[in-house]
Amino acid sequence: MFENRAKPLLEWYKKEKRSLPWREDATPYHIWVSEIMLQQTRVEAVKRYYARFLEKLPTIEALAECEEEILLKLWEGLGYYNRVKNMQKAAKVIVEKYDGEMPSDYDKILELPGIGSYTAGAIASIAFGVRKPAVDGNVLRVLARQEEWEKDIAKTSTKKEAEYILEEQMPENDAGEFNQSLMELGATVCLPNGMPKCEKCPILNCCKSKKHGTIEQYPKKSGKVKRRIEKKTVLLIQKQEYFAVRKRPDEGLLAGLYEFPNQEGFLSEKEVLFFVEKQNLVPIQIKKIENAKHIFSHVEWQMQGYFILVEDTELKKSKDFIFIDKEEASENYPMPSAFSVYKKYMDKKLE
Repeated sequence: MFENRAKPLLEWYKKEKRSLPWREDATPYHIWVSEIMLQQTRVEAVKRYYARFLEKLPTIEALAECEEEILLKLWEGLGYYNRVKNMQKAAKVIVEKYDGEMPSDYDKILELPGIGSYTAGAIASIAFGVRKPAVDGNVLRVLARQEEWEKDIAKTSTKKEAEYILEEQMPENDAGEFNQSLMELGATVCLPNGMPKCEKCPILNCCKSKKHGTIEQYPKKSGKVKRRIEKKTVLLIQKQEYFAVRKRPDEGLLAGLYEFPNQEGFLSEKEVLFFVEKQNLVPIQIKKIENAKHIFSHVEWQMQGYFILVEDTELKKSKDFIFIDKEEASENYPMPSAFSVYKKYMDKKLE
């Protein structure tokens, strides 16, 4: 598989590859940052995060030493915050064991926290020319369509088989380019959901699913796990120009981030007022605001909101939360995108 396809893939990639900042300066650190950011995130969205992240943390040492809240603020909006926490854990290992330089050995890269076979393969091949594959969903889709693969691409065994096949067929001197050509083909031509641009494919004449008219049948993938529904009542509690926020627990979903106070379930106005009073606050006005929804990988939050104005007191910290203004929220308090619908109310007044 692919033994006769490397040459047309590489020629196509050199002509058609997108100009991306991490390709212009393919240092191990830059490749690592970009690959972690690109997981579950569109390329165009990643560009600005990538530039900001490297401006603030230009080296692995800087990443290792960064305060967690600053780190999470830099990652705000990308989601999956454990990714950047694991990056920092790995950075500390690199500083301690490898003098701040990413190791060039694939197995040593793979041992680092938060780095799986795909990311290790990408770093090792692109930065160091190591003949190791980097198999992501894009690459699996290309393989499945080219060979009419009946295997379930969601299974680890299928990915392992793909890695073995590609490593066997990988060109001797162009490992990084070969991996990137397959990634690029899946990202820009062999698109998912029955929308491939086959007329632009450099290896179309080798594609069995195109030949047999079965493209929409591939890849084969087992059904997703049904998401758990969680209902929440989100509270925008305002005192003068300040709004209440609280820090989430250090473990679990969105660990260590800040959020608007919220309660499980859909509370009535009376129940909301009772909760606010329990925080040693005196509500003056309350208004129902819009509903929102946020989808995580295995959980869906269904949210309703209330805007509550409370009396101005000397209290800067209640039983469960602190009061901050919009500027502080923007600069110092990392808040997940799950609450983005409600963040805009920090610009408004209760009428």
